[in-house]
Amino acid sequence: MKKAIITGPTGVVGIALVEYLIKQNVAVTAVCRSGSKRISRLPKSESLTIIECDLTELSKLSEMIDEEQDVFYHLAWDGTFGDARNATAVQVQNIQYTLDAVEAAAKLGCKRFVGAGSQAEYGRVEGMLDAMTPVFPENGYGMAKLCAGQMSRLRCEQLGIEHVWTRILSVYGPGDGEKTLVSSLIRKFLSGEVPACTKGEQIWDYLYSKDAARALYLLGDKGGHGKTYCIGSGDAESLADYIRVIRDIVNPDMEIGFGEIPYSEKQVMHLCADIEELRQDTGFAPQYTFEQGIVETVDWIKGSDK
Repeated sequence: MKKAIITGPTGVVGIALVEYLIKQNVAVTAVCRSGSKRISRLPKSESLTIIECDLTELSKLSEMIDEEQDVFYHLAWDGTFGDARNATAVQVQNIQYTLDAVEAAAKLGCKRFVGAGSQAEYGRVEGMLDAMTPVFPENGYGMAKLCAGQMSRLRCEQLGIEHVWTRILSVYGPGDGEKTLVSSLIRKFLSGEVPACTKGEQIWDYLYSKDAARALYLLGDKGGHGKTYCIGSGDAESLADYIRVIRDIVNPDMEIGFGEIPYSEKQVMHLCADIEELRQDTGFAPQYTFEQGIVETVDWIKGSDK
């Protein structure tokens, strides 16, 4: 891999992937939303080219890039939070955007297309998640991700491009949205606000963004055509334990409001990736502990909130 193109490069995974690819001497083309304020979070590098192109314009993307590319990473997605996850028109449009990205990849000479799916494709499952785990998404976001993965694989096969789909679990790190659990907890502990939480009995798998980026790089280089890979740490702890770790790092004297928020109607209570196939095919293994990732994330939030 000498050249890679990334949609959605300013999210928590995208930023880490851009940085990691540059360190691997890969020339990166970052496709950003027009006028995005988050563009400033991307690293300054001669190996990075930024192109402003909305998802609605992906069908014209190949006209904006002069050189052929090797790998196309499609991370961009509309409607990822709140009520938008069940906005059917928005989610259906995301499927078309994914297919537009495949067409652009073909026109740009890409040999491989790597798409970012989600654990939401599974719905609620007890036990480890892998490519063979039955899928039963319960919201529009998960349904659209599942369809986008399957349709993009079909189109890639028709166009002669290798296809790799990922189902990414809970990733945290610098650049993460303020509404995510990890980011919101860090900010509340920093400000001295006692966070209201559920009982925290959920068994969860968290992966630091730098590890997620490395997994995506390896899949772009070594992933198996037609395969689906879960991206996570492969280990799980109770959410309450994770919250206590964050508290102890940020402000160990703080209280935590466990049990103040009820579980949602369709609360996922068990989330853990089986990463054995990812490990076998690419050699991937997480390099960061949760504590190490939280320390770096806290430092980033302190700097960005100034």
